[in-house]
Amino acid sequence: MPARKTGFLVGAVAGIGVAAAAMAGMGLRASQAADQPGLTRAANTSVMFAPPPGSPKSFADIFEEVSPAVVSIEVTSKVDARTLRQIPGLPFGLVPPGGGGDDNGGADEGGPTPPDGARAPKQQSQGSGFFISADGYIVTNNHVVEGADDIKVIMKDGRELKATLVGRDENTDIAVVKVEGSNFPFVSFENSAKPRVGDWVIAVGNPFGLGGTATAGIVSSYGRDIGDQFVDYIQIDAPINRGNSGGPTFDIYGRVIGVNSAIFSPSGGSVGIGFAIPADIADSISKQLISGGKIQRGYMGATIQTLSDEIAEARGLKGQKGALVSSLAPGGPAEKAGLRPYDVILSINGVPVASNTALTREVAKVAVGGKIHLEIMRDDQKKTIDIVSGRRPSEQELIAAASGSGGPDARPVNPTAPPTVKPVQGMVLQPLDPAIRGALKLDPNTKGVIVQSVRGDSDAADKGLQKGDVITSVNNRPVTNSTEVAANVEAAKKAGRSNVLLGFMRGGQSGYLPLKIE
Repeated sequence: MPARKTGFLVGAVAGIGVAAAAMAGMGLRASQAADQPGLTRAANTSVMFAPPPGSPKSFADIFEEVSPAVVSIEVTSKVDARTLRQIPGLPFGLVPPGGGGDDNGGADEGGPTPPDGARAPKQQSQGSGFFISADGYIVTNNHVVEGADDIKVIMKDGRELKATLVGRDENTDIAVVKVEGSNFPFVSFENSAKPRVGDWVIAVGNPFGLGGTATAGIVSSYGRDIGDQFVDYIQIDAPINRGNSGGPTFDIYGRVIGVNSAIFSPSGGSVGIGFAIPADIADSISKQLISGGKIQRGYMGATIQTLSDEIAEARGLKGQKGALVSSLAPGGPAEKAGLRPYDVILSINGVPVASNTALTREVAKVAVGGKIHLEIMRDDQKKTIDIVSGRRPSEQELIAAASGSGGPDARPVNPTAPPTVKPVQGMVLQPLDPAIRGALKLDPNTKGVIVQSVRGDSDAADKGLQKGDVITSVNNRPVTNSTEVAANVEAAKKAGRSNVLLGFMRGGQSGYLPLKIE
C-alpha cells in the first residue's frame, strides 16, 4: 500500500499507529490495524439515511440476518525468515513486518536464514470477508490475502471452503476471492444512503480468530485522510481489532456501508478509532476485479502540493484552498493542455479542491480518455483548462520515473566554495556551474543557485532545506545568484508578504517551499 502519513503505522506495530486487522498465527498480525466500518463517500453522496427514533433495544435481529454472509479467512503464505522481527508487547513475539506469524506460534523462526534447499518458513494469518453474491464472490482486504499460497474460508455454519484469488488492488486495499458453489448468503453495498455522524453502526468479523463477532458503535467522522491517495476513510468507534480486516460494517438496516481496514492504536488493541473503506469505493473496485479488468485510474501527469496557509499567503491567495502545481510530466496530458508549474488548481470537474490528495482522488475517478476540467489561478487571474485524462501508471512505474533523474543521493560538488555574498534567509548560496549541473545530472538549461549551508536556527532549516538543494525561483521569478534571491525576498517584504515561495529541486524532483521572511 502507499505509505501512510506520519503518525500512522503500516507494517509492524511500533508505538501509536495504524495496525492491520488481520491476525497472524496464534499471535497477532502486526500490519495494518483492525478494520473499521466504512460509509459511502461523504463528498459525493446526499444524506438519505433516516434511522428510526431512539436507540435500538437490540442488534440481534440485524446480526441474525447478516452474519451468515460474513466469513473468517485463513491465509497461509511463505515468509522470508530474514524479515522476521521482534515486536515488543505482542504475544509470541515474532511477527514479520507485513503481518502474519509462523505456524509454530513464533517460537523458533528468529534465527538465521535457512540454507539453500531448506523448507521456507510458513506464516498463517487470519482476517474477515463477506459474500457479495450467491455464486461465491467474497470481498476482503488486500493486506489479508497479499502473497497468499492458500486461502481458506470458514462460514458461520462451520463449512470450510478453499478459495482462489480473483484480483486485488493495493491502492485501495480491496481484494476479491471466490469459492465454488451456489446459493451462498450474501449482503449488498449501500451506495445511495449513509448514516450521519453519531448514528449507530455494527461491525461483524473475526477478531483474534473469534469468528462471528459483532460489535456496535457510532459513525465518528467522514473523509479521514490517513495517507492513502485513493481512499477517504470513514471513522467509527465500534470496537474492532486484528482479525476484523476485510469484514463489513453495517447500518442499522443491515446494509454494508464500509469495509474495515485500519485502526489507530497506541497498544495494538482497539481504542475506539477505526477506519473503513467507503462502500462506493469497495463496490466499484470489487466489480472491476470480478469483471477481470485491471483497475484503471485517470491521470493528468502533474506533481501537486496542498495549498497550505503559508503557500497561499506567499502566492497572494490568503485563505484560499487548492493545490499547487509543482512540476509536470514531460509530454503528459497536463503539459499538452497548457497547465504550468506555479498554477493553483481551485476545482476539478466542478468539485472544489481542498488538498493534493483530494485532487488526486478526483482525477483518479475520471475514465481514461475522459475530460478533466480544471479551474485554476494563474498570474492573479482565474482560468479554465481542459485535459484529456491518460491512464495512471502503476506505482512502481511512478516511483521509477521519480527516481530517474539525479537520484536522492546526488549532491553538488565544491562544498568549500566561499559565499559570494552574505547569507540569505539563513542560507549560503552559490550559482550553478557546469560541474555542479553534471554532478546533479541536471539539464544544461537549468538555472538556479545551490544551497551550500543552512543556519540551524533558520526557518529554512526548520522546513528541511539542506546542502545540495537547488533553488530555482522565488515567488515564480527565476534566480541565478544570491543577489537575485535577496532582491525577490525584499520585494515580497515590501509588498506586505510574510512568506516567500521558493521553487527548488532535490534528487531530480522539483517542488515549492514556503519560507518565512526574516
